[in-house]
Amino acid sequence: MDPDRPNFFAGPYIDRRAEERESADWLEAALADDRALFVVSRGTAQLVRKEAQPAIEFLPPSHPLLRGIDPRRLVLLGWFRGSRCLLAEIDPVTPFEVPAGTGFEELRALAPGLPADEAGLLAYARALSIWRARHRYCGLCGAPTVPDRAGHLIRCTKESCLHEFFPRLDPAIIVLVTDGERALLGRQPGWAPGRYSTIAGFVEPGESLEDAVAREVMEETGVHVTHARYDSSQPWPFPSSLMIGFQARAQPGARIVVGNELEDAQWFTRAQIRSDGIPLIPPSHSISYRLIATWLEGDG
Repeated sequence: MDPDRPNFFAGPYIDRRAEERESADWLEAALADDRALFVVSRGTAQLVRKEAQPAIEFLPPSHPLLRGIDPRRLVLLGWFRGSRCLLAEIDPVTPFEVPAGTGFEELRALAPGLPADEAGLLAYARALSIWRARHRYCGLCGAPTVPDRAGHLIRCTKESCLHEFFPRLDPAIIVLVTDGERALLGRQPGWAPGRYSTIAGFVEPGESLEDAVAREVMEETGVHVTHARYDSSQPWPFPSSLMIGFQARAQPGARIVVGNELEDAQWFTRAQIRSDGIPLIPPSHSISYRLIATWLEGDG
């Protein structure tokens, strides 16, 4: 596993050019740019071409689907493949006709078949759409809000408040625990038969990432861990997480006591993981897969 390779949904797929969000005429410039690309969303679903190799259906600014769209539903994402790129949030209750051969699809199932840079772009757009939908009213005074800074800031409209809201992420740790020769994997109810994965959980207030690693592993498996070492991270917009990956150690022979969140947890050898039987490990686009693969390759 190349330690410098970015995880799926991550990497330099877009030039964000955050300074452009401060420009007063960002919207006029975007609509006048014939090369601009529009990513279209309806709720959390996004417009894609339905082909053997799915891809984003980018629309030009002149497309009828974008005609008359409320400017507050447009977000400047940055420059993608050298072109200005915007998110257009279509009102789900307004009738419209999509281009032939396209449709709105959810990213979770779609992602593995997309080009990596397009998957990252849609993950970015999806996370922004969810954040914007959840801040239509001020959380302090209840007044309506309006977008600002090309859609990357939401501001309260009440003169006595004017509170500003910025996009937020939910940090979550995800960790592969090993005792040297075995890896600790768990499974949740409802997963496909035989599926096991690394231990994960959200970071709590007042808690460091390392503290969260130790707590989550103890709560879910009863195993005490040490030497938590950062591996890599992955945006995970389902709905708005940042997965922060670790490798950690446990004492050989550590006893497992399954907590309330897991259906089962077991120690697995490298040979068991490499086999075609149980466990079935997570798909290759997940950070869980990266953590497991890194450990598997560690024995040469």
